[in-house]
Amino acid sequence: MEHQLARKPRVLCLHAFRISGKIFEKQTEVWPEFVRETMDLVFIDAPFPAEGGSGVQGEFDPPYYEWFQFNQDFSEHRNFDECIAYIEDCMIRMGPFDGLLGFSQLFLIDSNIPVFVMFLWKGAFLSAALPGMQAEGVALTSVPKIKFVMLICGGKFGGSNFSSPKLAQNAFSSPIECPSLHFLGEKDIGLTNGIELLDSFVDPVVINHPQGHVVPKLDEKGLETMIKFIEKVHQELL
Repeated sequence: MEHQLARKPRVLCLHAFRISGKIFEKQTEVWPEFVRETMDLVFIDAPFPAEGGSGVQGEFDPPYYEWFQFNQDFSEHRNFDECIAYIEDCMIRMGPFDGLLGFSQLFLIDSNIPVFVMFLWKGAFLSAALPGMQAEGVALTSVPKIKFVMLICGGKFGGSNFSSPKLAQNAFSSPIECPSLHFLGEKDIGLTNGIELLDSFVDPVVINHPQGHVVPKLDEKGLETMIKFIEKVHQELL
C-alpha cells in the first residue's frame, strides 16, 4: 500500500491527565512509524503543572501537566477558559493546524467511605469539544477551522457522567460535521462514554480494539482503517 502523501496533515496532540506532551509522543510509538509519518504530529504540554500525583509515575519521569482543574464531583471547573486560550495561542504560534489528536486519561477518586471511583478524560474531551466550540464562536476564533479529530478513549462534556464547563455548554448542541476517528477499547472502563460520543458526530469512523484505557496497538484491520481515514482527510485538504 502506498502511504506517501503530498502534504502531511498537521495535527495538534493533546495529552492525557497529569502526563506531558513528551510522554504522549512516547505512548503513540505503539503505532508503526509509517503510520505516524503520514501526519505532522505536534505534541504540547498542558498549561498547568500537575496539582497531584500521576498515574504514570514509575513508568514515565516528570514533569507532569494538566489542562484545567475540577472539584471532586466534577460539577465545577477551574482555569478552563485559560486552558482554551492557551490551546488557541499554541495553534497561532505553531500552526496552522489541520486537526486534533486527543488521548483521554483515567483519573481516580477514592472517597473511602463509601468507596467509589469516578473517571474523567481531558485530552480527548477537549479535542471532541473544540470543533463545536469553534463553530459556536466561543473558542479558536483566530485560527483556521478544525478539519478533523482523532479521539482515543473519548467522551464529552455534558454527557451522562460529566458536567460541562460554561464555555463548552453548547459544544455538542448541533451535530459535529468534521471527520472523526474514534478508538474504542473493549476493556476500557470508560467505553460507554466513548460510545455515547459517537452520536455527536455526523460520520464517525471507529476502530474497536480489545485493549483498555491506552493508546492501542493496532491490528491489520485497525491500521488499514486509520490509514484510510488519514488519506481521506488529506484528499479533503487538497
